[in-house]
Amino acid sequence: MSAVTQGPTAAAGALTGLARALVQQGRLRPDRAESLARKAAQSNTQFIDELVAIGDSIGLTAAQIAKFAAETFGHPLLDLNAIDTDQLPKDLIDKKLVGSLRVLALKKRGNRLAIAVSDPTNYQVLDQIRFHTQLQLDIVVVEHDKLVRLVDSTAQSIAQSLEAIVGDDVTMEDLLAESADHQATAEETQIEVDDAPVVRFLQKLLLDAIAEGASDLHFEPYEKFYRIRFRVDGVLREVAQPPLAIKERLVTRIKVISKMDIAEKRIPQDGRMKLALSGQRAIDFRVSTLPTLYGEKIVMRILDPSQAKMGIDALGYEPDQKELLLEAIHRPYGMVLVTGPTGSGKTVSLYTCLNILNKPDVNISTAEDPAEIQLPGINQVNVNEKAGLTFANALRAFLRQDPDVIMVGEIRDLETADIAIKAAQTGHLVMSTLHTNDAPSTLTRLMNMGVAPFNIASSVILITAQRLARRLCSCKQPAQLSPEALLLAGFTPADLDGSWVPYKAVGCERCKGTGYKGRIGIYEVMPVSEEIQKIILRGGSSLEIAQQAQREGVRNLRQSGLLKVKQGLTSIEEVLGCTND
Repeated sequence: MSAVTQGPTAAAGALTGLARALVQQGRLRPDRAESLARKAAQSNTQFIDELVAIGDSIGLTAAQIAKFAAETFGHPLLDLNAIDTDQLPKDLIDKKLVGSLRVLALKKRGNRLAIAVSDPTNYQVLDQIRFHTQLQLDIVVVEHDKLVRLVDSTAQSIAQSLEAIVGDDVTMEDLLAESADHQATAEETQIEVDDAPVVRFLQKLLLDAIAEGASDLHFEPYEKFYRIRFRVDGVLREVAQPPLAIKERLVTRIKVISKMDIAEKRIPQDGRMKLALSGQRAIDFRVSTLPTLYGEKIVMRILDPSQAKMGIDALGYEPDQKELLLEAIHRPYGMVLVTGPTGSGKTVSLYTCLNILNKPDVNISTAEDPAEIQLPGINQVNVNEKAGLTFANALRAFLRQDPDVIMVGEIRDLETADIAIKAAQTGHLVMSTLHTNDAPSTLTRLMNMGVAPFNIASSVILITAQRLARRLCSCKQPAQLSPEALLLAGFTPADLDGSWVPYKAVGCERCKGTGYKGRIGIYEVMPVSEEIQKIILRGGSSLEIAQQAQREGVRNLRQSGLLKVKQGLTSIEEVLGCTND
């Protein structure tokens, strides 16, 4: 009996993995196992392919092989008939690898990926998947015949599913609209032909970003993985980790459609592209590249022209703030400044005002770097520092073009500030932005830049500081907060009259578990009154200006945010996170 036992064990010494285990446990004769292993090597297939092909004749069905492999090597067993294939992640493993290696991505969680395989001992396949996804693998064993059918059907349906994602109104040819005057070079055409899967992957990403209401897409290369994130409602969220091997092709494709130099990888570049969703609607993307240690990082900002046409009521101004702003922009001359950090909605606020003023009898000119939202009826100029077209030069040119309203994308230096202020003093309405924390500090920032106090006092008529806070989803619930906590947040004793309740974020399918859906503006709208002008003229500090504004009834950002809390639009945590007391 011992001789019989030693025979298979000795013969199995030349075998590995699943074949060796089957022989050792007497489920497969050694000579048959060696024959199948040789045949797989000669035909460039896997041992499991050859085994299942003859399995019925030797009493080993695909189901029996899967059960044996799961029990022997300690992995869970899954019936592929029981899963919803529409819910499987489609882009985590390159479709060529899926087809050639016979693997299927099941679910990604953090840096771990659950994959379905029929032979858990094929370590060469597992190593390839780890290399291409840069993820840790959780092995799930499935029946080989079901896996092959599902992999083959998935490969055949990729083109149809992408077309379905795009929709009936958009053709694949028209999706990424090229400029009418741009003729693709032979090199660019070859890139597109060679990288059709990358093109489709990028198209799907852009459509997903728009569907989710993202403001930016980040393509980030690292040493051992490649990450793609969306910024939705001001918060970055990882959406994909494509194979590291495609990063160069993805960057090249984005550069081609954004009219950048695909050979230049040492310096930052800026570009622009257009996504045609239908014959009536197109969305622009502002594209920026940045050389990093492990490749070029790309950020694509989504610029939706329809945002400027939402109307001032959709932005979140309180009725008294809205009245002050509308009164200021309808004055014949003076300067209106919008301030806040990057991504706080300054451009949308400015363009909403411009859209209100955009009438046939008004001449409007803008200088931006670059023009983010395109509005018919407004003369928009892209600043080009390299060519000598600076904000200051564009402003000088505007003044010779008989303007009524001038918008400067940003006041960055004394020269631009001086020309803008002189324009505001000579019969023009000037609108611009500054990067400051609140409205009072905007005036001292201009003084620190070197603008004379009397020029500031005589030209600036209103300043709006703003932030964007996430809006609570409909799944919100009342928050149980003590009166002490509410007072500490900034509410006054008079506010705690019991006529309202604070709400908290909960999370549901609609908001993807975040508890928030969309954003709403929080504003500090400060007219420059005579008293504030006196403080400016004597060189007063931003603290003095803020105190005077409070006496005049101007709500600061925190107070405006707390008002949104009382209205049930956002949470106290969100307001505390984006404003200072």
